[in-house]
Amino acid sequence: MRDVSSRLSFSGLLNNGKRDLAIIGEGIEPEKEARLGSFLKMLSGRPLSDADTFGMIVGQGVAQSLALKVGDQATLLVNTAGGALNTVDVEIVGIFQSFSREFDARAVRVPLAAAQELLATTGANQLVVTLHRTQDTDAALATIQAQLAGSGLEAYSWKQLSDFYEKTLQLYDRQFGVLQVIILVMVLLSVANTVNMSAFERLGEFGTLQALGNRQRDIFRLILLENTFLGLIGGTLGAIIGVGLALAVSAIGIPMPPPPSANTGYTAMIRLDTANVATAFLIGVLATALAAIFPARRVSRTELVEALRQRT
Repeated sequence: MRDVSSRLSFSGLLNNGKRDLAIIGEGIEPEKEARLGSFLKMLSGRPLSDADTFGMIVGQGVAQSLALKVGDQATLLVNTAGGALNTVDVEIVGIFQSFSREFDARAVRVPLAAAQELLATTGANQLVVTLHRTQDTDAALATIQAQLAGSGLEAYSWKQLSDFYEKTLQLYDRQFGVLQVIILVMVLLSVANTVNMSAFERLGEFGTLQALGNRQRDIFRLILLENTFLGLIGGTLGAIIGVGLALAVSAIGIPMPPPPSANTGYTAMIRLDTANVATAFLIGVLATALAAIFPARRVSRTELVEALRQRT
């Protein structure tokens, strides 16, 4: 576990002196949020700091709707935890843009202390735990859930909270799974055709080997080992070239347009995964070995006289 930060969510009205806008807000610990790493891009001004007693950053859509700019004053109106109305005057210190246009049209952030004073509470409704490694998410979640058992509190992982991310990932997995099957079939057919042609072009050589005393299973084993060795070489070269191309493409980046309901595009990169590289290597080796079975069986069973005739 690397850090734990508190958040206090609220909703209310933001007034610019002329009209109101319904907003959703969060009270945050600025320095801890900065270490957490944010998906927010500052368009103007600066992020919140612990020194901002009543500072506020607002989404691009909020700033446009209320004609707010950095340095302007606004009034925040919310219901306290007890149900009473409370207001506080805030200063706009920054305008941010996130990945979601809908979020930017309603979102604001203030320091946690200001949110607690506004809601007349000393607590927070959310604790964000950050880890050193993403791979530790499931183990950390299980540990936290065990510690919170019986307390009335609940723990969720970022995957459980990111429904859109999970559904998008599942969609892409299915799409690329179909592509992988198609590519595997194409590889098998192309390799099988090459191996088949190569084996029958050398039928006379295999006939000579049989005439010298090699048995049919020796010929079968020879063809299979030869093609497996070629598959190992091809798979190794393919993996090395693929990794090199992936690194080159990632260094340049692939500009992508904004997805639906998003504000900005992004730069796509190719993520190298050891399992995927190993799978690609094994496909190259296994495709070559499997494609050699049928021609090896057919060549090894060819009559000696017929095989020697091919040599002439």
